[in-house]
Amino acid sequence: MARSRILVVGAGFAGIECARRLEPKLSPAEAEISLVTPFSYQLYLPLLPQVAAGVLTPQSIAVSLRRSSKRRTRIIPGGAIGVDAKDKICVVRKITGETVDLPYDYIVLAPGSITRTFDIPGLVEHARGVKTLAEAAYIRDHVIAQLDLADASQDEAERTSRLQFVVVGGGYAGTETAACLQRLTQHAVKRYPRLNPEHIKWHLVDIAPKLMPELGDKLGLAALDILRKRGIEVSLGVSVAEAGPEKVTLTDGRVLPCRTLIWTAGVAASPLVGTLDKETDRGRLVVRPEMTVPGADCAFALGDAAAVPDLAKDDGAICPPTAQHALRQGRKAADNIIASMHGQSLMPYVHKDLGLVVDLGGKDAVSKPLGIELHGLPAQVVARGYHWMALRTNVAKTRVLTNWVLNAVAGDDFVRTGFQAQKPATLRDFEYTDAYLTPDQVRAHTAALRAQA
Repeated sequence: MARSRILVVGAGFAGIECARRLEPKLSPAEAEISLVTPFSYQLYLPLLPQVAAGVLTPQSIAVSLRRSSKRRTRIIPGGAIGVDAKDKICVVRKITGETVDLPYDYIVLAPGSITRTFDIPGLVEHARGVKTLAEAAYIRDHVIAQLDLADASQDEAERTSRLQFVVVGGGYAGTETAACLQRLTQHAVKRYPRLNPEHIKWHLVDIAPKLMPELGDKLGLAALDILRKRGIEVSLGVSVAEAGPEKVTLTDGRVLPCRTLIWTAGVAASPLVGTLDKETDRGRLVVRPEMTVPGADCAFALGDAAAVPDLAKDDGAICPPTAQHALRQGRKAADNIIASMHGQSLMPYVHKDLGLVVDLGGKDAVSKPLGIELHGLPAQVVARGYHWMALRTNVAKTRVLTNWVLNAVAGDDFVRTGFQAQKPATLRDFEYTDAYLTPDQVRAHTAALRAQA
């Protein structure tokens, strides 16, 4: 059998799990496995809010690919910007800016997602996201900088705008980010004797009528109660109408003096899926239950970028973009690639959610493991235990556990690293949506390659 070239695009939960499962099951004589990713680490996204709050260091949730892999997978430092499914070529732009063409026999499309935005005036120029390690580090610097600047200012209007913070998005990311950062400022303000703690205002807004509806009414209301008791103003059925450098206008007419707008209102599939010119469902690439892409030979799509049918439900639903589904889809995709190579039948992806966990910082949390509703300290133990077990390496587990213990015992020093002074972490800086080719450009590119050959 000829040696197959397997190309995995994306180093998130789905892509890494697929590559790791392929490595021991295929000999070097059977397949060459390559992984396209701009970074040499897997980011454990669910813990990003704790990095932003300084509970965890950035390195602790950046799990080294070279430490966690079996060293068979070739890591290509760059990002895929186009895929020609007909000629089986993936166009990759390396981190140097050089463009290379990678032929493949099998491709696994797991490029993840980007922050979902809307046509709101000033949003991409002034809002900050929480999707990358750099963004989390910048947000922490920015929030502490607002306290420093407010403390030094003699202008009451400036102090007011610097001490108001708005988080948009009532899902897991937004709720955890608001909760963790509010706790950061609550503790930090004790080191600022000239600041009145009552002047620090945190707002969490979401257009949906309920907070984290996936948790159910009881736990959703419990989380809402925790946030409001902490002083976080939660506004549901409301979103942002306009964003400016010093104020945020909400759709209910309120104008909030504010220099910190954090946008976590959902995600959208990576623009890479649009380069294939295949059918999409709400922006995600339509796939069969086996995660194969119709009309694209030997192409698999999974994770946030794919509309994988949720066969555990009978209502035609697609799997939500969660780490739990991405991990299991990665394993099943690897098994199906091996089955395809050996001429065997492919198996559909079926998995039922095992539960949900939401860490609100300190002793506050809400969890629903295996349908059991928990809140308070028991929920916190479950939430952190789940995240700790999900980390890929023992080194990462040790770093995270050490950070948790140190933060609980010694607290934070509220130090700015200086990152945010160099570059603002706005959506415009981090969402590289203009880096991708159009389907026509992909076809023209591969046609030029054929002409050269």
